[in-house]
Amino acid sequence: MFERLAGNQLVKDALRRMLAAERVPNALIFAGEEGLGKKLFALELAKALNCRVKSAGIEACDHCSSCLRIAQLKLPASNDAETPKQIIWSEHTDVGLLRPAGRFILVPQIRELERETNFRPYEGQRRVFLIEEADRLNEASSNALLKTLEEAPATSHLILITRTPASLLPTIRSRCQTMRFAPLAATEIEAYLIEHRKRSQREARLVAHLASGSLGRALELNLDDYIKQRDWVLGIVEALIGSVDRSRLLRAAEELSDAKYKEEYEPRLDVLETLIHDLW
Repeated sequence: MFERLAGNQLVKDALRRMLAAERVPNALIFAGEEGLGKKLFALELAKALNCRVKSAGIEACDHCSSCLRIAQLKLPASNDAETPKQIIWSEHTDVGLLRPAGRFILVPQIRELERETNFRPYEGQRRVFLIEEADRLNEASSNALLKTLEEAPATSHLILITRTPASLLPTIRSRCQTMRFAPLAATEIEAYLIEHRKRSQREARLVAHLASGSLGRALELNLDDYIKQRDWVLGIVEALIGSVDRSRLLRAAEELSDAKYKEEYEPRLDVLETLIHDLW
């Protein structure tokens, strides 16, 4: 059910109206920054379209075999560009996901998608295909997808998930209905962490503040690591604004440029960003 998903009430309401009117578009764009739950919303829509015991007549029950199997979409760590997976299937034979093979989504992947969209549903009512990071379509695969969008039957739905919808071809955008996802309020993230991740209110509030509207970031954030990085950054800031300890600054600069510490670079920049935000 959509209420189990955090935030973006306007998107939930729009999807409910589509389901109630039985007018879910065959092509949708879910647009927004990382960590806002776009893929979870897409899977929830796939469940609602195929649920055998709909809640309130339109939403997924989350208990029937169809809902449970659609939820079992196991993603590999990455796609090998040499032998790209065409479609990653859930346990349900009518719901799958396509993701970039290396840097791009390739034409063979779109050709396989086109072939699958032309089949009637095997066990559900609709076939639903998620295209992850759709902005990584290249020119050739974009043109191939355009043909798929033009010829897809009424029983197949494509959901393009992207951070940057403007990077998609205008002709693709014109054939899709765009749903825009907004950053979550800190209170929404806090409530989700308390209810679903059993965080204390103090921890949940701190993590929600640091997440900058991204539930994905909140779920990934390790507070112990954050505190360690914050202490390191604070030490550098103190050296800059106090009596400057040049040797300490030089050591910090060497550490940042050392390949051994490259995994620390981005987290420390994130910490610095939150410190600046707190100060100003």
